[in-house]
Amino acid sequence: MTQSEKWKLKELPLSIDIESKSVLKSLPSAHAALAELKGIASTIPNQSILINTLALQEAKDSSAIENIITTHDDLYKTELNLDSFKSLNAKEVQNYISALKSGFELISKSGILSNKIILKIQEVLEDNKAGFRKLPGTELKNAATGEVIYTPPQDSNDIVRLMSNLEKFINEPQIWNYDPIVKMALIHFQFESIHPFYDGNGRTGRIINILYLILEKLQNLPILYLSRYIIQNKADYYKLLQEVREKNSWEEWILFMIRAVESTSKETIELIIQIRELMMNYKHKLRENYKFYSQDLLNNLFKHPYTKIEFVVNDLKVSRITAANYLNKLADDGLLKKEKIGTGNYYVNQPLFDLLVKR
Repeated sequence: MTQSEKWKLKELPLSIDIESKSVLKSLPSAHAALAELKGIASTIPNQSILINTLALQEAKDSSAIENIITTHDDLYKTELNLDSFKSLNAKEVQNYISALKSGFELISKSGILSNKIILKIQEVLEDNKAGFRKLPGTELKNAATGEVIYTPPQDSNDIVRLMSNLEKFINEPQIWNYDPIVKMALIHFQFESIHPFYDGNGRTGRIINILYLILEKLQNLPILYLSRYIIQNKADYYKLLQEVREKNSWEEWILFMIRAVESTSKETIELIIQIRELMMNYKHKLRENYKFYSQDLLNNLFKHPYTKIEFVVNDLKVSRITAANYLNKLADDGLLKKEKIGTGNYYVNQPLFDLLVKR
C-alpha cells in the first residue's frame, strides 16, 4: 500500500501551522502585485472589456490544462455565434466563460461562495445537473502511465461532509485567520482533493480561486487567472499537490501558489497597460476622423476582438444599416479587418487580437 493510499483527507482547518517564515516572507510582494493590478484594472472605463478579453484568455488556458485545445481564432468565431461555424472544443471553452461570469454575478449578489454557487458553476461548465458524485469509482491517474496516483473520497456522504466543511472554511474568515492567499492555496488543494464532481473539477477549482480573491476584496473583477502559470509549470503543479498527500509538504505547495499569484498579477498588469494604450490610440483616430465616434463604439471594438453588426446594433442602439456602415467604413480605412464565414461578415480588431495571441 502506498503512502497516498494510506493518506486520508481531513476537514479544515489543519492542525499544523503552515504559515512558515518562507511563506510569510513571500506574501508582501504578492499582495503588492495584486493591489497594483486592482488599481490598473480600475483605469479601464468599461469593466466588460477586461472581463471579456481576459476571461477568453483564461478559459482557453484553463481548458488546455484538461487537454481541451482550441485556437484564439476558433474561440472568437464561436463567440460570434454564426450558424456556419461550429467548434466543439471552442463551445466547451465558451461554457467556461459563462460559468465564470455566472459565479461572479452570484457572489457579487450574495457576498458568499456557497456550495450552491459552486454547483451552479459546474452545471454551467459541464452543461448538466449531475451534482456531487454519488457513485464510487473515481480515480486520478498518471496520464502517461495509467497508474492510479490518488483516490479521492468515494462515499457520497463523505463528499457532502467535506464540501460542507469547505464551504464553512471559505465563508467564515473570523474562525481561521490565515492570510487570504495562503487560504486560497488551502481551498484549492482541498477542493481538488475532494474532487466532488464526475467532471470539471480542475476548471471549477480554478474559477473558485479568483472568486475567493474577489470575496476577500483583493480584486474587484474576475481577471486574475492562474491557469497560464499552471500550464507553464504543469508538472510541478501536479507533483506538489501529490506531495502534500504523500509527504505533508504544505510549504512548497503554498509557495508555488503565492508565486503563481505574483507572477500572474504582473503579467496581467502589463497586458492591461497595453490594452489601455491601444484603446487610447483607437480613441484618438476615431474621434479625429469619424463623426460617428462614441465611447460605446470604442468599447464595442475592445469588448469583442471579433465583432459583428448585431453586437454594434445592441451596444449602440442603432439600426443594422447604420451599424454596417460604421463597421464597413472602419474596415475600408484599415482600423478593422473584414472577414466572411458563410453568408455572415465579422470584423477583427487585429492589433487587439495580436496582443492577446502574443501573450
